[in-house]
Amino acid sequence: MGNPRRLTGVWLLWCCLIGWAMPTHAKTLSLARLTADAPAQQVVSGGRDADFAVARDGVIFEPDTAPRWWRVTSPVDVDAALQPHLVVRAPYQNRIELWTGHGQPIVRGLFGENADLAFSARALAFPLPDGLRAGQPLYLRVTSIGGTPMPLSIQPLREVHRQDLEHVAWRAMVLGAMGVLAVLALGFCVGLGERSYGFLALTLLSQALFLALAGGELRSFEVFGHVLGSDPRMSRVAGMLAVIASNTFLAFYLDLAQRGPVILRVLRVCNLLLAGLVLASLVSTSTLVAKIGNVVLLVATASVLLASVRGTLRNERPAFFLLLSWLPMMLLTAARVGELLGWWVGPPWMIHAFPLGFALAGLVLTVGLADRMQQLRRDRDHASRLAAHDTLTGLLSRTAIIEQLQREVELAHAEGSPLSVVFFDIDHFKRINDEHGHPVGDQSLRLVATRTRGKLRKRDFLGRYGGDEMLVILPDTTFDNALIVAEHLRAAVNNRPLTIDGRVIDTSLSLGVAQLASGETFERLLERVDVALYSSKSAGRDRVTGDLFPQPGDA
Repeated sequence: MGNPRRLTGVWLLWCCLIGWAMPTHAKTLSLARLTADAPAQQVVSGGRDADFAVARDGVIFEPDTAPRWWRVTSPVDVDAALQPHLVVRAPYQNRIELWTGHGQPIVRGLFGENADLAFSARALAFPLPDGLRAGQPLYLRVTSIGGTPMPLSIQPLREVHRQDLEHVAWRAMVLGAMGVLAVLALGFCVGLGERSYGFLALTLLSQALFLALAGGELRSFEVFGHVLGSDPRMSRVAGMLAVIASNTFLAFYLDLAQRGPVILRVLRVCNLLLAGLVLASLVSTSTLVAKIGNVVLLVATASVLLASVRGTLRNERPAFFLLLSWLPMMLLTAARVGELLGWWVGPPWMIHAFPLGFALAGLVLTVGLADRMQQLRRDRDHASRLAAHDTLTGLLSRTAIIEQLQREVELAHAEGSPLSVVFFDIDHFKRINDEHGHPVGDQSLRLVATRTRGKLRKRDFLGRYGGDEMLVILPDTTFDNALIVAEHLRAAVNNRPLTIDGRVIDTSLSLGVAQLASGETFERLLERVDVALYSSKSAGRDRVTGDLFPQPGDA
């Protein structure tokens, strides 16, 4: 599991960053709403003031997509010398007209011809050159995409610019970090061939595209500012694709096919519903599509949270990393969806916390995915070692020693160097098992393996061929020298008995020796050394027999 100190450190860093991002609070404005559209002259002249209904102070929440009038009043005088501006935060694709009763209205929107690029995309700023008296009404005609809360405040121009710079710095950092993480993940996907990194890259890119489209960071580009950005359907599509990519990655990352099949089915149903909503968004601007998408998002978020908590309780490292990285993002997502559904209005710092949560989640998940890849490699290496070594003796397994012999034969032929092999078994091994039991027989094999391995060079190979048979590969070794090595192996075992659990067992070896001939295959070499071993056993055991195949140049 992860280090608790590291967990605490990440959470403290996250909280500090969010706290630093909090902008200053402004005095609350009083708001009232007209439930139906009306001619501008009637509204601005005050003729419809009696029809306005008091609304929540400081926040415009317009659920209707048809134009609606809002009246704004300040509880205090606003000095014109401060160059005050009415600031409408988080406008997204909404369009707002400000009527002061003096001439034509000021029209603002993040996208299209009404966009004012002198200000950042965090808010719409309306100048109030004459200041504002306490109780003096301002009238806003709001054309909403439906269900996006927009906090209002009146701020000096200097404060507006300061917060704009802060906003741009934060958004640039967040989107830049997500872009870098996506490129790194894509590079790992291509370089390592790990498709999980591809899923992560797709998730990060789709999330960054959604944030940039919804937040207006791409509005300076013609195609994004006038074609995609001004159409609320495009940000909805980007958001739904981001959720689909995220669900796919998280299901793979948590291995839900094995560890959470029920939750996997829930996520798949969510993805199917979102795919249908993507198609619906392309042909409809109905806010019902967005509301259904938000509900599906909440279900998917709760499912992933449940899977990560359950996995963490089971000491699953991927689930721990996901919980560490995704919990803030899940809470922020749930809070943001609650805002969009009109359940509550979040604090001002949510505008920074929500995208920052995406970036931090991507960062920690990148680390978690790297940890998962390392663990998979460790498991694979461990399995490889188990497959290559005999579990009883620790020698190379039958498959591994044969593969090594094949490689050494090819190398010897290519370099013209000598190669010899020794094949041996324990004399009367069946009798040891019958008289003393298989545990003693197993211990005998281990002791024989230890003694014979100690008589070989580091570049020699010793493997358990099967039962009590063992094969030795001697690179760069002639037949005569191989006979000497075989005698040393025989002496290492029969020079003193084996002592096992108080039992003294006399043990000896029968050995066969052969040298690789020119053009000979490894199969033929094994056949000859096997014949030599059989000859030793037929001649009375406890001896070395060589099969000297005629070498080039011999008479």
